[in-house]
Amino acid sequence: MNEIGFILLSVVIGILIGSEREYKNKSAGLRTLILVTTGSCIFTILSIKIGGANPDRIAANIITGIGFLGAGAIFKEDNRVSGLTTATTIWICSALGMAAGAGQIEIAIIGTVVVLIVLFLLKYLEKYIDQKNRTIKYELVFTESSSNLEYYEKLIRSFGLKFGRKSQSKSDSKIRININISGPILAHDQLMQSLLKDANLLECSF
Repeated sequence: MNEIGFILLSVVIGILIGSEREYKNKSAGLRTLILVTTGSCIFTILSIKIGGANPDRIAANIITGIGFLGAGAIFKEDNRVSGLTTATTIWICSALGMAAGAGQIEIAIIGTVVVLIVLFLLKYLEKYIDQKNRTIKYELVFTESSSNLEYYEKLIRSFGLKFGRKSQSKSDSKIRININISGPILAHDQLMQSLLKDANLLECSF
């Protein structure tokens, strides 16, 4: 396979992986990942052809450029970091494009299959694990009373949930508590329904 074949292979890799990201409406979708794989492939080919005594000089800088793209896909929202999978997908697509550009066809194909398995199939395992144990941040506000705090702690434990990091503040005779609670998603749903029906709770968010 010549250089044109390497470039076409990188385009196919970008299409396969980018289609999954596009289907899930991610920030780095089909066109982005095609450009990442193709660009990495071309830079690798050029690095080999014009790199002279240091053929890895140009290719080494691909990682730096991909780092900027990956950083742009990561953002923080509601105390939760999002975009890590998309950023990692950009990173691995760059590696696969480099493998294609270097003529390592077997590595590129096997790598693509592995990525597709991770993105398509392992999401079900991830969902199963998430159902068994999820950590959610709760914010509860109630009137100043030590018995109230004890009551809600007992309520949370009654659903088989575990306490995590907790912070507490007081203002205007109100107690505000922020707490991370871990446990099965079904138990979280039951707790949420119980809290929403609690007339003594002034504010509740999660």
